[in-house]
Amino acid sequence: MECKKTVLYENHLALGGSGHLAEFAGYLMPLWYTSISSEHEAVRKTAGMFDCTHMGILEICGGDAEGFLNLISTNNVSLLKTGQAQYSYILDTNGKVLDDIIIYKLEADRFMVVVNAANEPKVKAWVNSVVNDKSLTELKPEITDVRSRSAGQNQRVDIALQGPVSTECLSNLSDGDILSIKPFRFINTEVAGTDVILSRTGYTGSKAAYELYVHPDKAADLWRKILDKGGALGVMPCGLGARDSLRIEAGLPLHGHELAGGFNISPFEAGYGWAVKLDKDFFIGQAAMEQHSRTYNKEVIRIKLSGRKGVRPVREGDGIVDGSGICQGWVTSCAKVNDEQVALAYVERGTLKQGETMGLYYLARSQSQITKGKKESVNIGVKLEVDIEGEIVSRFEKF
Repeated sequence: MECKKTVLYENHLALGGSGHLAEFAGYLMPLWYTSISSEHEAVRKTAGMFDCTHMGILEICGGDAEGFLNLISTNNVSLLKTGQAQYSYILDTNGKVLDDIIIYKLEADRFMVVVNAANEPKVKAWVNSVVNDKSLTELKPEITDVRSRSAGQNQRVDIALQGPVSTECLSNLSDGDILSIKPFRFINTEVAGTDVILSRTGYTGSKAAYELYVHPDKAADLWRKILDKGGALGVMPCGLGARDSLRIEAGLPLHGHELAGGFNISPFEAGYGWAVKLDKDFFIGQAAMEQHSRTYNKEVIRIKLSGRKGVRPVREGDGIVDGSGICQGWVTSCAKVNDEQVALAYVERGTLKQGETMGLYYLARSQSQITKGKKESVNIGVKLEVDIEGEIVSRFEKF
């Protein structure tokens, strides 16, 4: 199947040609413009802008909207006030994570739900199946894909601006009260003369982090204006590579890696049990989550290892080894940040504590290594020879 192009495709070509583009979630997306490391550094020191127009965006409207969202999501939508956003999960009836989402309360009976691009088809199919399943609900909200042309003037796509100078950059381009926006809050305003929903949310761990929901016909112009006006402040366009390294450094999970995936990792194991409100009257998957909250025995941790020249890169699946040389889990994601490697790992709960030294076992990377005895996979409980040591650090990084 041919890859789709985002509404910013021509902007990407103008900035870096086609050589830096690759398929992601069915779209041609920029991996980088200059380098992953320079774009990562920009977000931490100045600001970076990301094409998130591939993300799925649904509107759930009508008198049944709040009740329906409380049914299909784990957090308590009833707590939201207009202008507030909420991190949550959509589960199936067995408690498996279909996606992690952000819900925005636009008006009393009007909500916007942002879902991951790779999971959008699955989530849309699930939401529609719930609406049509009378054994689950009699609620009938109005559901609209606001990235679709059929949404007309209500169409929205997402552009993210992340990093310390983001607030100053947006303030220079808007008469809106940017400084008043608190985390997980949003306002309707104009940026560079363009109507946007401006939210203080993001996926980089940056304290100053914004997402701009804009009509797709105006996205390319807004992208150019922000880069033009923000260039003097150090604003840079950033690709998927930096997006991934930034979220790993911050400790943020990615569906298929630190959520769901081959290990079926739950919100509790990922460190987000607070977003699963088991005291709600009911949500789909609640019974399974209640039982899991009492019995889960694994967790996601964050570690730091050397990334200096000559040190072999850590990869997904490499073994995590405790002080006794016993495998306790596996790397789920890793990124190089300056002279360090930062990794997220899925391990036996409580066996590795913050501040402790841990070991890592490299899986075989070639047939010759297999011949010499290197393992292609490892299991918890086996004795392993440590290849490199690192340190268990805080589950999340603060910037």
